[in-house]
Amino acid sequence: MISLFLVALVSATLLPGGSEVWLARLWCLGEPPLALWLVATAGNTLGSMINVAMGRYARQFQDRRWFPASPRSLARAEGWYHRFGELSLLISWAPIIGDPLTVLAGVFRLPWWRALAWIVVAKGARYAVVLLLAQQWLVPLCQ
Repeated sequence: MISLFLVALVSATLLPGGSEVWLARLWCLGEPPLALWLVATAGNTLGSMINVAMGRYARQFQDRRWFPASPRSLARAEGWYHRFGELSLLISWAPIIGDPLTVLAGVFRLPWWRALAWIVVAKGARYAVVLLLAQQWLVPLCQ
């Protein structure tokens, strides 16, 4: 279970990971689904909150030459974020776009508790779907 937590945590950061595959593997090995869901959701949520923290503290460096976003792209991202707001965190589970959304939540200083609430809902739903799909499709493969 610790391995699932670590894979889920890393998968939520800007580093690549495969927490869904690891979750399905542990499910096939007979681990309790509720425990798997709790551990994966907790690890992935913590990883996303690390992204929020990175975004929150990264903005102080926006005037530096090495800062990864130009003022123009930052303004465009801010407009997009203000248009869709914190509800955009409901798609923080999605590959490729989910991680930057959590960073933007930090950049635009969404309160910690609100970021956490949206992220838990999104991540928990994703892992619930993965477990339901595993139950539907992986039973013959787990034998």
